[in-house]
Amino acid sequence: MIKSVCIVGCGWFGFPLAKALVERGVKVCGSKRVQSESLLLKELGIDGFRLDLDNDAQLIQDKAEINEALAADCLVINIPPGLRKDPQAYLQRLAKFKQLITGHRYKKLIFVSTTGVYPQSDQMLTEHDASAHSEISDKLLQAEAMFQSLDNSVIVRFAGLVGPKRHPGRFLAGKTDLPNASGAVNLVHLNDCILAISALLFNETSNGIYNLCAPVHPTRQAFYTQAAIDLGLSAPQFVDDGLITDNSAEGLITESSAEGSVNNVAQVSGKQISSGRICTELNFEFQFNDPMDMLLAC
Repeated sequence: MIKSVCIVGCGWFGFPLAKALVERGVKVCGSKRVQSESLLLKELGIDGFRLDLDNDAQLIQDKAEINEALAADCLVINIPPGLRKDPQAYLQRLAKFKQLITGHRYKKLIFVSTTGVYPQSDQMLTEHDASAHSEISDKLLQAEAMFQSLDNSVIVRFAGLVGPKRHPGRFLAGKTDLPNASGAVNLVHLNDCILAISALLFNETSNGIYNLCAPVHPTRQAFYTQAAIDLGLSAPQFVDDGLITDNSAEGLITESSAEGSVNNVAQVSGKQISSGRICTELNFEFQFNDPMDMLLAC
């Protein structure tokens, strides 16, 4: 039975996850890099602690408190990569963190990764299709490998994240001459991330790698145009890529339609991330199957 969970990285995703677990009666420890922010977590029923992996002095000073927090039944590692700024720094932080958990054995260790490990490929991609196709994807896969070998570990690859304060209508609004109009959209809503991580934590058989991406894949043009309109912003303008679009289908493709079971949908190009494994093995049901439906919940 799981009684306690430690969440490393109580930010945009980690904080609402912590609140959801507290509501289930789980004792939750959550880390923040700044002391004042960790104290605020305590006021909300979360045992906040400071963890700054770039500050060796802090790690030594607060060693006892950090060790106590990390000694939970389960661990969720949610450290933002920030790879575009300094790819190597991410791996250095993770290596330092892995040293901190040496000696701990968790009932479940979940490492949050991203679907950035998948190359641009005109097909439905599963957990087996990751490759080091770029410097960033190489670092992401190295990060996953650090924890994949640990006991009871699970890697979860999130697609593009949307939700409160992260409305996709602002991503491309007003931009012109955008390429890849027919490219598939791969997104997941915050609520589904919380539900999925909770399901993986409390399922004894969950193991290995799981994708998390809404099963329906609109075209970029259809989705981001509607997203901008919903916010009253200027719609983005895409360059015609020569593919035929069926407006009656709103530019959608689903995992089933990619296999030919659905007709009369728009022609979608590029990679489409499959979440078939988590849905099949855990009977997981997305709250938001279609990114279009996410727009009202952002």
